[in-house]
Amino acid sequence: MSQNFECDVVVVGSGAAGLSAAITAKKRGLDVVVLEKEPVFGGTTALSGGVLWIPLNQHGRKQNPADTRDAVRTYMMQETGSYFDAAAVDAFIENGPKMVEFFERETEMKFVPTMYPDYHPTVAGGVDIGRSILAAPFDIRGLGKDMPRLKPPLKTITFIGMMFNSSNADLKHFFQATKSLTSFIYVAKRLVTHIKELVLYQRGIQVTSGNALAARLAKSALDLGIPILTSSPVKEILMKNDHASGVRAGSEGGERLITARHGVVLACGGFPHDVKRIAKAYPHLQRGGEHLSPTPTSNTGDGLNMAEALGGKVEIRFKDAAAWMPVSYVPYANGEFGVFPHLLDRYKPGIIGVLKNGQRFTNESNSYHDVGADLIRACDGQKDTAMWLVCDKTTLGKYGIGFVKPAPMPIGRFLRNGYLIEGKTLAELAHNAGIDPAGLEQTVRAYNVGAVKGDDPAFGRGTTTFNRYLADPENKPNPCVAPVQTGPFYAVKVIMGDLGTFDGIQTSVVGEVLKDDGSAIGGLYAVGNDRASIMGGNYPAAGITHGPNMTFGFVTGNHIADQAGATA
Repeated sequence: MSQNFECDVVVVGSGAAGLSAAITAKKRGLDVVVLEKEPVFGGTTALSGGVLWIPLNQHGRKQNPADTRDAVRTYMMQETGSYFDAAAVDAFIENGPKMVEFFERETEMKFVPTMYPDYHPTVAGGVDIGRSILAAPFDIRGLGKDMPRLKPPLKTITFIGMMFNSSNADLKHFFQATKSLTSFIYVAKRLVTHIKELVLYQRGIQVTSGNALAARLAKSALDLGIPILTSSPVKEILMKNDHASGVRAGSEGGERLITARHGVVLACGGFPHDVKRIAKAYPHLQRGGEHLSPTPTSNTGDGLNMAEALGGKVEIRFKDAAAWMPVSYVPYANGEFGVFPHLLDRYKPGIIGVLKNGQRFTNESNSYHDVGADLIRACDGQKDTAMWLVCDKTTLGKYGIGFVKPAPMPIGRFLRNGYLIEGKTLAELAHNAGIDPAGLEQTVRAYNVGAVKGDDPAFGRGTTTFNRYLADPENKPNPCVAPVQTGPFYAVKVIMGDLGTFDGIQTSVVGEVLKDDGSAIGGLYAVGNDRASIMGGNYPAAGITHGPNMTFGFVTGNHIADQAGATA
């Protein structure tokens, strides 16, 4: 492909939203090119859990045939509050199931149902099952020569590069490997297979979660003849007669100009690493605290900046500008560090979260976003926004904590590098962690009164189906609650991160980038995390990023094709 060329549509970004728009437009007969800033494709999607919230999808209807459009709409109204956008929500509800059916019929995409409840199942319209689906596992050898270009999964949530998913059997077997012969055999086979893959391919080839979603979409795009040009950062959107007519992009061979006859689609992953913008948008940064995002560092708000340069409206409106994720620093032996997202440990019985004063502040088994939002508000007026996850010896051995794996995996190096903090007593642990000793002792004493009976009167932990979903069903009577009582005691410091931004470019329902006066910039579209979320800064369920992102990518791709007069 020459440096300068023409096509119908340029998509800037290779995550799920961008590839969804690209594939849809291509299937409608348009000539599409995808540009990716990084040398690998997949974007934030490749690092994610790969779940999509698509109410009334064909898989979910089998699980919950009683679910209704009215129930979904009611739930969305409750969850989004004053940010409820009726037109966008109705479009999402209408097109989500169509998107799933289209991609499963026309591409390599395959979804499987999950058992995820909505995050707030007791809210009006919420359900216990049937709205979240997951990308099916994928053998990335199907990408052929492009396999090395797939962005690898987040290092901190793999085990020697082996991926797990909270919705499959892997984690259950790994937690039971030392207690069950069946689980031991299962884990042994998985490890042998994975080691063979590492020897042959230098990475795991059986991928799950977001890596599977990214791989399946990339495979679909490449099979359709859509070029995914990596190492091609877009520098400028070209305009002609007040219409987006292409882009100026970098490349390994120099600069290239790409003319787009029918549209430019921004899908650059939002702004989690736009230092200036998050400094204004994130409350804990406004007061001088830390923030550590496991999203790709290349997500520097390029799409928002380019839209703004052309008069597009970008507004920080939501109370919570991002999908909050409690994270911890993981020191590596080479002096570098990783980011560990606390996706699972908070649900396990016997692990509690406390502030610097030693007090609990929330239900630890709520969603990561809810816990993060509560942490931000609990630390209001303080520079540091941090909590410590605390457990005892028994719980550490059973479940691990953070990046520390359960027994029999050794913990010595985590004690030596400071990631894991230890104390023979709660007071000693508090002193070593910088927590108020009296506060911690009082908190644990009060918590244990109910915990020995499986109760949490302070915060109601374990009272919803979602609380219990990622907990330990073998822990009776409450899978989320167990006492903290057998020393030595352990803690991991947790700070605030995010899984992506919610605020973004203001668009029409079909994705047209809007100006302050509400008019559209001709030929310019935004999808994914570049587009302001329809969730209004809330996080109602597993997959509320990928679900709307792929759905509106599908909507935008079809709209562009309609405008171009495509008949396919």
